[in-house]
Amino acid sequence: MKPSGDEKRERPIRCPICGKLFVPRQSDALPFCSARCRNIDLYRWLREDYSLPLPPRWDEEDELPLDPDADQGD
Repeated sequence: MKPSGDEKRERPIRCPICGKLFVPRQSDALPFCSARCRNIDLYRWLREDYSLPLPPRWDEEDELPLDPDADQGD
């Protein structure tokens, strides 16, 4: 017999920040166990501990020489 939807929702999950097991319907901060863990995750994103892999972006400014007198050859 397959578990009903109610039984499936009761299965505890693990918080990605602290590792605590909790029942999802008891948390207002999913996928985290608490607002504290949600804020820790946000802080890590803002501090750039996490990042998305992106190819390097080359701007026109990146191609300018660092020393403006270097290419004049005087």
